[in-house]
Amino acid sequence: MAPILEIRNLSKTFGETRILRDIHVAVDPGNFLVLVGPSGCGKSTLLNCIAGLEAPSGGHIRIGGRDMAGVNPKDRDIAMVFQSYALYPTMSVARNITFGMRVRGIDRAVQERKLAEVAEQLQIGHLLDRRPAQLSGGQRQRVAMGRALVRDPMLFLFDEPLSNLDAKLRVEMRTEIKRLHQQLGRTMVYVTHDQVEAMTLATHIMVMKDGAIQQLGTPAEIYRAPANIFVADFMGAPVMNLIPARLRRSGGEARLEIDRPGGTPIVFESTPLPGPLPDEVILGLRPEDITEAGRGGDGPSETVECRIDMVEPAGADTYVVSSLGGRPVTARLPPDTAAEPGAVLPLAFDLSRMSLFRPKTGERLN
Repeated sequence: MAPILEIRNLSKTFGETRILRDIHVAVDPGNFLVLVGPSGCGKSTLLNCIAGLEAPSGGHIRIGGRDMAGVNPKDRDIAMVFQSYALYPTMSVARNITFGMRVRGIDRAVQERKLAEVAEQLQIGHLLDRRPAQLSGGQRQRVAMGRALVRDPMLFLFDEPLSNLDAKLRVEMRTEIKRLHQQLGRTMVYVTHDQVEAMTLATHIMVMKDGAIQQLGTPAEIYRAPANIFVADFMGAPVMNLIPARLRRSGGEARLEIDRPGGTPIVFESTPLPGPLPDEVILGLRPEDITEAGRGGDGPSETVECRIDMVEPAGADTYVVSSLGGRPVTARLPPDTAAEPGAVLPLAFDLSRMSLFRPKTGERLN
């Protein structure tokens, strides 16, 4: 099956500043691709190039197998949902949703049918006679989504559509967008700086930094096997623990050794190390891979006595922060843990799930 969206060798410059660098990506029908990264990484510029709002400086974009060079946004068979909603303030909700169809001269009966369909899908039937000023932020975003849905496009584009909403509404609208994707099965490209949003919504995630792709994969691949230190540190809440370590070599075998404050270094005796490694590495472990000794899973682990610096209750979990290798290390414990600041607690490290990175370049080693 041919991709709905293909991007090859795409670049974008403003003056001498390179905004996008050699972007390659293909999005299959029905996929939900989320572009995520810090502010200024180029994700919104990339979306604007797909939409035809920005002209790329080089490379190619194909939508539905058709080259988009010189094609106007209105002729690209796309629909875009913006951060600012972009609703007409003097029009009712119904007229906002059907405006594009009226401009294109679509039969009135078709307009009414599509309006009824999206009003039911988005549960906004009771709002159709209101003006945008009479709506909450969440309701306005539903109307903006309705305006996109009635077009029935080949490709949906979302540019940080939830960033203006409060925390509770963000979660509700995130669920609504996920439900719509599952229900409609349409192809979507979504921009956000919120990595939780990315993990929740995506079938595939593209992590960007400085206009370049850092990693492209499923949420599980991005989370469990980050391609470099940047991805490891950006994706996840709390983020992956990144602990400086060195290799202690003896008798043809190597062990990981980590400094700890006020005590002898930790040596992970049973660590299975992959292939040849440099003398210095960064050990990556997710907080859930460090648990209270005796209360973890059945996987292989090594127990370390750690002094607790901070305890952070978080409802279903309690996070405790210790220090290893000169870095804060977060462990995810049950809510009923007896851990207290200043106490020494045995923590079990599940080394079967470790990531190893090269300190200088940040690249993944395993």
